[in-house]
Amino acid sequence: MLRRIRSQFLPPDATLFVALATVWGLSFVAIEAGLAHVPPLFFAALRYALAGVLVLAYAAVTTDRLRPRGRTEWLNVAVVGGFLVGAYHALLYLGQLSVPGPVAAVVVSLSPVLTAAFAAVLLDDSLDAVAVGGFLLGLVGVAVVADFDLGGLLTADVLGIGLLFVAAAAFALGSVLSTPLRTTLADVSMQAWAMLVGAAALFAGSIARGESVATVEWTTTAVAALAYLTLFSGVLGFLIYFALHERVGPAESNLVSYFQPIVAALAGWALLGQTVTETTVLGFLGIFAGFLLVKHEIVRERLGVGGVHFAPRNPMLTFSCRVIERGRGLTFERDVASEDLYGSTTSGFGHDAD
Repeated sequence: MLRRIRSQFLPPDATLFVALATVWGLSFVAIEAGLAHVPPLFFAALRYALAGVLVLAYAAVTTDRLRPRGRTEWLNVAVVGGFLVGAYHALLYLGQLSVPGPVAAVVVSLSPVLTAAFAAVLLDDSLDAVAVGGFLLGLVGVAVVADFDLGGLLTADVLGIGLLFVAAAAFALGSVLSTPLRTTLADVSMQAWAMLVGAAALFAGSIARGESVATVEWTTTAVAALAYLTLFSGVLGFLIYFALHERVGPAESNLVSYFQPIVAALAGWALLGQTVTETTVLGFLGIFAGFLLVKHEIVRERLGVGGVHFAPRNPMLTFSCRVIERGRGLTFERDVASEDLYGSTTSGFGHDAD
């Protein structure tokens, strides 16, 4: 594989990965803190309206084309804005009204698994028996997190987890629908417009839900939560993701979904005094195991199984570390084989941007 140093000043891949997991993992706690003072859909709408303006300004300075052109590009903006920003965050914020941030992070980590399932149905990206088993295991993991009990089917926690599950499904569906719509428009430009479209949809949902701006309590906590979600999660987080996406590809970037719950759990414990139950941990392990089965071909590739020339001395450690440290600051010119791997239809927008 040809290798070329793109820049000596960008931080190593591991730094980007850890930074992104931290920024997005803390978002779940910030959302929970802000929801105590601001109505959910209005909160999400305001956050993405502000973030969209800032990212659009950044795109105007850094890209050669700011505005989408043609039906396909505007349709892509509508899909990403409607599903990945609007629907996902509406359901996420509503779900977190009754579900703690760390638990919410675990449930939405199912999104990459659901993305593979939707791709199999809509893009003919077929799943083999192992991948199907992984998908089912991921669903079992969510049921474990929900502590599913028919007698308590209508409890607030179960309904909240149901909303979070649908949020993950909306994100996954939007990821798959946007895949054939990708063009030469820079990701940062597309994402800026999608944020603004999603914000408009969220404002409309807020009005339809009867949320009143007069009920907003602009406490120090609410302002801090909004500032964090706008500047760090909404702007800095996406810029880090784009950098990581370019350096290691979407398949490996998506692993950030499985580090977010850890950060959310630690932050919830340190800042809000929350504890994570054993069933939540068990459910998370089930979801992560399901992801490994769904992506078993990529896992085998990374572990050096099945004819791969490079066999690491410590496969499990290398798999977990290599995907985030690959190249140690280098950017690769990917060959055809790696393009097939990174260009998987199941991972186009398969991150959980919170």
